[in-house]
Amino acid sequence: MTKLKTRILILVLLIGLAFPLLADEGLWPFNMVPKDYLKAKYGFEATPEWLKHLQLSSLRPGGASASFVSPDGLVLTNHHVAQGAIQNLSTKERDLMKSGFYAPTRADELKCPAMEFLVLQGIEDVTDTVQAAEKPGMKAPEAGEARDKVIAGLEKENSEKKGWRCTVVKLYAGGMYHLYKYKSYTDIRLVFAPEYLIAFFGGDPDNFTYPRYDLDITLFRIYENDKPLATPDYLKWSTRGVREGDLVFVSGNAGSTGRLLTMAQLEFLRDVSYPFTLANLQRRRALCIEYAQKGEEEKRIARRSLFGIENSFKSITGYQSGLLDPKLMAKKAVEEKSFRESLTKDRALNTEFGSAWEEISAAEKAYASFFKPLAFFERGQGFNTMYFGLARNLVRLAEEKSKPNAERLREFRDAGLPSVKRNILSPSPIYDDFEAVKLADSLAQLEENLGDVPEVAWILAGRTPEQAAKDIISGTKLKDLDVRQKYLDGTLEGVYLSNDPMIKLVLLIEPLSRGLRLRYEREVSSVETKNGTLLARVLFKLKGISIPPDATGTLRLSFGPVKGYIENGKRVPYQTTFAGLYAKSAQNGNKDPYELPQSFLQAKPRVDRSVALNFVSTADSIGGNSGSPVVNRQGEFVGVLFDGNIQSLPCNFVYTDKIARSVIVDGRGIIEALLKVYGAKPLVDEILGKK
Repeated sequence: MTKLKTRILILVLLIGLAFPLLADEGLWPFNMVPKDYLKAKYGFEATPEWLKHLQLSSLRPGGASASFVSPDGLVLTNHHVAQGAIQNLSTKERDLMKSGFYAPTRADELKCPAMEFLVLQGIEDVTDTVQAAEKPGMKAPEAGEARDKVIAGLEKENSEKKGWRCTVVKLYAGGMYHLYKYKSYTDIRLVFAPEYLIAFFGGDPDNFTYPRYDLDITLFRIYENDKPLATPDYLKWSTRGVREGDLVFVSGNAGSTGRLLTMAQLEFLRDVSYPFTLANLQRRRALCIEYAQKGEEEKRIARRSLFGIENSFKSITGYQSGLLDPKLMAKKAVEEKSFRESLTKDRALNTEFGSAWEEISAAEKAYASFFKPLAFFERGQGFNTMYFGLARNLVRLAEEKSKPNAERLREFRDAGLPSVKRNILSPSPIYDDFEAVKLADSLAQLEENLGDVPEVAWILAGRTPEQAAKDIISGTKLKDLDVRQKYLDGTLEGVYLSNDPMIKLVLLIEPLSRGLRLRYEREVSSVETKNGTLLARVLFKLKGISIPPDATGTLRLSFGPVKGYIENGKRVPYQTTFAGLYAKSAQNGNKDPYELPQSFLQAKPRVDRSVALNFVSTADSIGGNSGSPVVNRQGEFVGVLFDGNIQSLPCNFVYTDKIARSVIVDGRGIIEALLKVYGAKPLVDEILGKK
């Protein structure tokens, strides 16, 4: 054996200690599925045909997941994923969150403005092309700019070929780049949504817990040329359902994980980012609760923001609990130490890669020094109103559209412009009284935290935050779609000369915001990418791609058995039933948050209470997996993922299947509710292929 082979073998053994693949861990890109592992452990063959069918049956609605469940464009996702669309269709007189909705005929289906579903058509490895942009001797910011230009060219060129939405996805912190090609659909119509009381039964107290009893589903239909979309790739419905021990697969757009982050990056999240975010969410939660207490209409208006805030607060609290766990952090520290020590044993490898951790650590320290102003200005935390997002998009679009595509801010490049314009022209309702309350509070928060920044004094101009917010919200004309269209069609000069107070606010802070963004890109993200790429090269050299990349909000496949668990010495069953739902409501006096809608109370004699409503699996999942279809070996739909238990949240950093579980609405429960509670037999016939 040569010295080189001996050296590599030793390193392989050491790296194996640093990066163990635990159980069924992994949110796998569809072109990287561990087929040999599935074959060896489960005797399952993930054929190209099986994978392609599941890929084309899966959809991406914003930052979540969904699936086709009929050949006529019928799409199933979670109710909490669909909340924005449902609330946009609601009014004071007709609150669809409260009453639910069912379209008995296709003529009754409601158009959802500004909604978009993406279907992944293909994935292309463009790693060599992107990495070739980085030349020897380039510093991190130069390398970052060079890569960005190549990425912009790839996205533009491929988007123009077929009219698809194409985006380059960075994997392994820059060690790999894949081009994702999506087909976009924008004629979306609401078909069915249950009442909020049953979709989120148990409310915030039961969120991220198990056992659960939720019918967290919504059905849409995609249209093309004003006709239901023909979808040859859709998931056939399993009437058998699942039993404990069954292998299931989850296909969804997993949001973000940090399993391959360095200790410095984890410590930044623990000590800087998460504490700030949690305090911010607590403040906004209190604001929404206070506003909701003013009356029923205010409660309806605030509910949309409140759900998202409470959900985010609970999930980030769970992530932070992992980073505050000495055992978890000790485990991560041992992994990194083993990795680093393995490199020090080889002079050549250490010379090439050994400084990566120090450079990332220095970048995180720099990041901490300007994190707050970046959050408040560039990331908009100081301006909590829908109008700010509209105004900033209008200003930046006017500034960016005259530049060459590769030189624009990424979100304003040609590949993403249709979505930007669609959002600008969305007719979603805006409630000025609520917007003024939110903006006033965030301006007060801005003043409290960054009162010495000149821009804060310029914004307030001697006014209180409340008065400034009132003046800005009452003065802006951006609620008017025609006004937004004029800005879209107009010139940069027209934006610069605008008298609209919200446009003027954005223009006032734009130099500072852009400066902070540029500093972040040059001092932090480019350094993380450059050195993350180096660490990935070592990983690939020694382990190949046996370690899955962190989640990136793109389509991933995970898998694991349906399985209960032991908690505090007590057996937690793998499934819950309608009997448990009715019992829990009765035990709590049928009162909030365990109040059942009248439809369920009236249907109680008809419902088969032995039917499964929710179940759990060890399948890996994270935020973004909401709405993910869950399928069996035959690729049949058996449920839709809607949550994880609280023990699953630290899996953001270290996966375990001991007690962490994904929580899923059972397909059998969906059919039982549609038939017995809602009388939606035509819809059930379509789902089961009986029509």
